[in-house]
Amino acid sequence: MEVLKLIDEIEDILENASSLPFSNKVMVDAEELFEIIREIRIKLPDELKQAAWIKEERQRILAEAQKDADTILNEAELKLEELIEQDEITKKAKERAEEIITKAQNNAKSIRLGALEYADNILLETQENLKNIIDLLNKNRQELRGDR
Repeated sequence: MEVLKLIDEIEDILENASSLPFSNKVMVDAEELFEIIREIRIKLPDELKQAAWIKEERQRILAEAQKDADTILNEAELKLEELIEQDEITKKAKERAEEIITKAQNNAKSIRLGALEYADNILLETQENLKNIIDLLNKNRQELRGDR
C-alpha cells in the first residue's frame, strides 16, 4: 500500500530531523510534510476502495466455496442413498432368487418322487400282468400235457 510507504517517509523525516537542544522537539520542513499528507489524502480513498473490494471479493469467494461445498455434500448424500437403495434392491433380488431356487428344487424333488412312484406303479402293474400271463401259460401248458 502506498499510504504506508508515505507514512514511513514521514517517520524517516522525523527521525532524521534536527532536534532542538534540551527538548524532544525537532525542526522539519513543513512544506515537505504537507506534500506527503496531501498525497496520503489523495491515495487513501483509492486504497480504502480497494480494501473494501478485496473484502467483498473475499466474502463472495467464501460464499461461492460454501455453495460448492454444499452442492458436493448434497450430491454425495444422494449418491450414497442411491448406492444404499441399489444394495437393498440387490439383497431383495438375491433373497427372491434363493426363494425361487428353493421352490424349484422342491418342485423337482416332488416331480422326481412322483415319477418314481408312477414308474413303480407301472412296474407293479406290469409284474402283476406278467404273473397272470405266466399263470395262464402254466395252466395252458398243463392242459396241453393233460395234467389237470
